[in-house]
Amino acid sequence: MVKIAFSSGLAQKAPGKDGEVLVTEKDPETASVHSHESSTGRCLITLLGLAFILTGLIIGSACVYRFFAPKKLYHGGMHFTDTDGDMIPMDMESREPYYLPRIDEEVEICETIAIISVPEPSFGNGGLVQILHDFDSKMTTYLDLTLNTCFVIPLNTSVVMSPQDLQDLFEQLLSGPYTTYLVHEELVVSERIDDVAELGFSVFSLCDGKDTYRMQRRTEIIGLQKRSVQDCFTIRHFENKFVTETKICKA
Repeated sequence: MVKIAFSSGLAQKAPGKDGEVLVTEKDPETASVHSHESSTGRCLITLLGLAFILTGLIIGSACVYRFFAPKKLYHGGMHFTDTDGDMIPMDMESREPYYLPRIDEEVEICETIAIISVPEPSFGNGGLVQILHDFDSKMTTYLDLTLNTCFVIPLNTSVVMSPQDLQDLFEQLLSGPYTTYLVHEELVVSERIDDVAELGFSVFSLCDGKDTYRMQRRTEIIGLQKRSVQDCFTIRHFENKFVTETKICKA
């Protein structure tokens, strides 16, 4: 039997049951380079992951703080006459305020968000209503607390005062309600929204787990016929120096 041996410079011997196993020696310099590159890649991936996590935490914390931070609470009321127009009728001053309808509401104001609570009149049969105006996402949300249902529509900045202007208005109302006029708007339910997260953090916080529907203004819908009053419900509220009667109808 002839035994074949190899130079120790080319291979190492490793014990085995039936014979010898050939193991190629690694170049120390090459192994060091590969090890350094692998370590650098892992560090970069780790740092990148940490950066994404940190960014998410910062943005999430800012959103949570903005929505849940302490808000300034104001109460105000207005007497109104039922008329559409930009000017108060001349005979309004001759009518005593206690003969006119009155609407009271509370508003919470924090930076770019205003949440208005209207005890009555309300959707359905006497339930409470909250209206959220988010000037960041440019969305208005009507939450019927009795039906546990949300209705959302793009924010009408030509009607709804900014949070700072709303604060000034309610500070003026601290001395008592004043006489104004009523304007009308009609909103039509257009579709159900399954994922409220796409509407922004404030809407998600208010409407998560609730039936939520998108709306359009009837004046923007071409060819839509008028529906009977049984298909609609109404709320009176104010976010300006006049009272708005909002009628929400099924399409």
